[in-house]
Amino acid sequence: MPTFLCLLPLFFLSFFGFTQLCKSQSFIGVNYGQVADNLPPPEATAKLLLSTSIGKVRLYGSDPGIIKALANTGIGIMVGVSNSDIPAMSSDPNFAKNWINVNVLPFHPASKIILINVGNEVMSYNDRNLMQQLLPAMQNLQNALNSVNLGGKIKVSTVHSMAVLRQSDPPSSGSFDPSVQGLLKGLLEFNAATGSPFAINPYPYFAYRSDPRPETLAFCLFQQNSGRVDGGTNIKYTNMFDAQVDAIRHALNSMGFKSVEIVVAETGWPYHGDSNEVGPGLGNAKAYNGNLIQHLRSMVGTPLMPGVSVDTYLFALYDENQKPGPSSERSFGLFKPDLSMTYDVGLSKTSQTPSTPKTPVTPSPKPKADAWCVPKAGISNAQLQSNLDYACGLIDCSPIQPGGACFEPITLISHATYAMNLLYQTAGRNPWNCDFKQSAILTSTNPSYNKCTYPGGST
Repeated sequence: MPTFLCLLPLFFLSFFGFTQLCKSQSFIGVNYGQVADNLPPPEATAKLLLSTSIGKVRLYGSDPGIIKALANTGIGIMVGVSNSDIPAMSSDPNFAKNWINVNVLPFHPASKIILINVGNEVMSYNDRNLMQQLLPAMQNLQNALNSVNLGGKIKVSTVHSMAVLRQSDPPSSGSFDPSVQGLLKGLLEFNAATGSPFAINPYPYFAYRSDPRPETLAFCLFQQNSGRVDGGTNIKYTNMFDAQVDAIRHALNSMGFKSVEIVVAETGWPYHGDSNEVGPGLGNAKAYNGNLIQHLRSMVGTPLMPGVSVDTYLFALYDENQKPGPSSERSFGLFKPDLSMTYDVGLSKTSQTPSTPKTPVTPSPKPKADAWCVPKAGISNAQLQSNLDYACGLIDCSPIQPGGACFEPITLISHATYAMNLLYQTAGRNPWNCDFKQSAILTSTNPSYNKCTYPGGST
């Protein structure tokens, strides 16, 4: 069920001020990643969270130290089953039972585990077998919870990237990718039957990087803009977050799953990036996260889901200094390892109304007219091969086959780069089309050479 701010008369909220009556909001969550070597002890993090209005925490795994530290805090905990555990969990009910015995029963109910995510963005991977194993794994885990009388108390779901959508702009055109729609139907039937949410990762930050229209930055940051009218519904959208969430809502509704709740498992904006990255910056990060929090607290909802706030997990609690890739990947933290704020977005219980920019800040330089999707530096050959196999399963890869204009040089990185870019260009040139499990990046440098021409498209 959607979460409301407080079951109190509106005039009480107006008279006393909501910070006096509601010190925490269960619809505001945060992602607690651990790809770092400088994080504070879990006990210190638990105290930090209690000083904020954050009501829920998402873990990517099931770290017992963190789960135990959050005992008796009342903070909801979302835990995760790794993608690598899905095959065993799907084929062996006893594996699922043992997972519950190890990762849930020792901590429940003192630690408030509310949701178990089986895998992360599985439906966006180039692994059909893993996709097909996802639903059986979720069912076995649900049965394991039922066997210990926790089926109605702890939900089971999985987290999706925005790449599950074939189209999202305008929101009324929101529809799921036909290549995964059949598998999604089974997952959604599970969500509907068990009352678990459809968890999604919308990032207006990525949308901004690939959208050259005027006012895009202001639209993404909840700042003053002229809005965008959805021709299919005549609804005027004033921010990208609502538009992305409503695109998911429309896709769910069109498949007959109007009752399935949406949860935003990840969204955020980096406060720092490399010189060639578009959009990162302290001002933009503070504006996005601060204005998003105020938007959630307003309870205005989205045009298709008015009057409620979608449960939203901000990314992220801390920077993860061991993440690969550009600097932005390591610059999403709302708090520093010493527990001080990176910047104030009004999460402290003592001050929940910071001054967040409501007018557009100076935009970061936009990329050149054309963009190409290429692998990030340093990714593994295994990932390159996976990207190559995935792309060539969806597009015509004859140019990199013997006799093709791009067959030489005969190297994995050359062939993968061509295939990844071609898929990006043909799939819609959306930022999520150049993700490849976070192993790709857009560049304004044309990788074409000799007679090998890489298609390029306007960003």
